[in-house]
Amino acid sequence: MEKTNVMRLLDGQKIAYQAYEYPSETALSGVEVAAYLNQDPTHVFKTLVTVAASRKNYVFVIPVGEELSLKKAASAVHEKSIEMLKSKDLLPLTGYVHGGCSPIGMKKVFPTVVDETVELCETMIFSAGKIGYQVELAPEDLRKMVEYTVADVTV
Repeated sequence: MEKTNVMRLLDGQKIAYQAYEYPSETALSGVEVAAYLNQDPTHVFKTLVTVAASRKNYVFVIPVGEELSLKKAASAVHEKSIEMLKSKDLLPLTGYVHGGCSPIGMKKVFPTVVDETVELCETMIFSAGKIGYQVELAPEDLRKMVEYTVADVTV
């Protein structure tokens, strides 16, 4: 299996993880990825990048089967309003493409919020920074790589 930048960063911090690979001719939905990996979709997370009315960017990590509540997201980061970042702006801002965005290893550090359901997970699975690759690790190990808060941010 090819090592992604996320895997190299985890290796560099000596953080244990399980890597997964899935066929990636086309970007699959997170729910399809969870099904392909035979994993509970409540433990598979997607990484969403937003922009607030203040023009600040925020990252939200939520279960793949859920939808981000823009109202709850704005409240969680003390912003008046928030919207999804346009797809064309994702790569220049984060270094990641749509469908391969990871909370680990972005070009800049952004305030990050993980949905409160993560507290029910021994491990969580999310993008390894490239379409076709996922990593699984404990939420406390993600915290060693990315400073994040936990809040109810789904619909």
